[in-house]
Amino acid sequence: MDPQMLIDTTALTDIPAPHWFVQFFKTLGFALHAIPMNLWYSGILVAMLLAAFGPSAAKRFSARLMMQMPVIVAFGVNLGIVPLLFLQAAYGKVFYPATILIAWPWLAIVFLVIPAYYAVYYYAFAIRKGPEALTWRHHAAGWGAAVVFFGVGFLYTHGLSLMVRVDAWPELFMAHNQAGAALGTATNLGDPTLWPRWMMFWGLALTTTAAWMVLDSAWMGVREGRAYRCWVRRFAPVLYAVGFVWFAIFGSWYVFGTWQASVADAMWSMPNALLTLATGAAGVLPLVLMWWSKARTFRRWQATAIAAAQVLVIGLNAISRQVVQNIELRGYYDVLAQPTSVEWGPLVMFLVTMVAGLAVIVWLVAQAVRASAHPAV
Repeated sequence: MDPQMLIDTTALTDIPAPHWFVQFFKTLGFALHAIPMNLWYSGILVAMLLAAFGPSAAKRFSARLMMQMPVIVAFGVNLGIVPLLFLQAAYGKVFYPATILIAWPWLAIVFLVIPAYYAVYYYAFAIRKGPEALTWRHHAAGWGAAVVFFGVGFLYTHGLSLMVRVDAWPELFMAHNQAGAALGTATNLGDPTLWPRWMMFWGLALTTTAAWMVLDSAWMGVREGRAYRCWVRRFAPVLYAVGFVWFAIFGSWYVFGTWQASVADAMWSMPNALLTLATGAAGVLPLVLMWWSKARTFRRWQATAIAAAQVLVIGLNAISRQVVQNIELRGYYDVLAQPTSVEWGPLVMFLVTMVAGLAVIVWLVAQAVRASAHPAV
């Protein structure tokens, strides 16, 4: 079977936005979504491990992160709408066939995220009363949320990696259909890019958790006292280094072990080679900023610089991810060659609501910082 047969050619609706608009906001939206997503992807597991095995300061960070987690999850879910919107608008001809083939694992995301979100709330409300308020049920909820969100990360990688593996669709369809109707029971476990991509983003999530630890201690954790902030000063660089090494190992596997010739040729040719190198090396910058200062605690300007550097790391990864995705699809579906029919009304409404939503998020964060403005004696 020709893989091209599984790409819908009957719906010839033009893309309703300019190509630059789609590429920019799909990438920006993914980067904004990735920041809070990383915190629940790895942060919850880190928090539960520190709560179980860490010293008192580590347990305090665990409690702080888990109290913040309901809001972080809410931000991440809502910010995820933006890249999903443009994914469906411009890449629907490959997104829908891929997710139909793996429909049941893909739909499972909804039925996993909802109870995990409730579990986060259950744990967060209890920890607000102090560690002594936690029962075995709360601990089970916290560990359950950590495992579920870790698994949800795998399911997303599983689906979106299949989206660009159009050549694998015919075999999966033939093995998982009934009278020509896809059963939705296929899996993409044989994809050589799946495992390194999943683990690569896990390492990136660890680095984001470390950067958040620094930012929180300097801006919202000043009431915790000097001993806590000194512990963050010692622990955050170690956690970041672990995440960066993890990212480098699995990123190298992904780049040098799984990239097809067409992708490798394009990404190692100028000017894309600069993007590839910058994406791989960018994590050094936050790490250097963490270790550079000799002060016993992170000052606010240092924490802000580290957070900005981490946003750059995530942004470069988002850009590289988008460029590679377009290259992988080019032989079957070249989105940049598709006709457009711009509908400015919905685009303007999108921009207005997005700016308003981001303004609300900034205001909420500012209120949290203001409420924590007075340090402990």
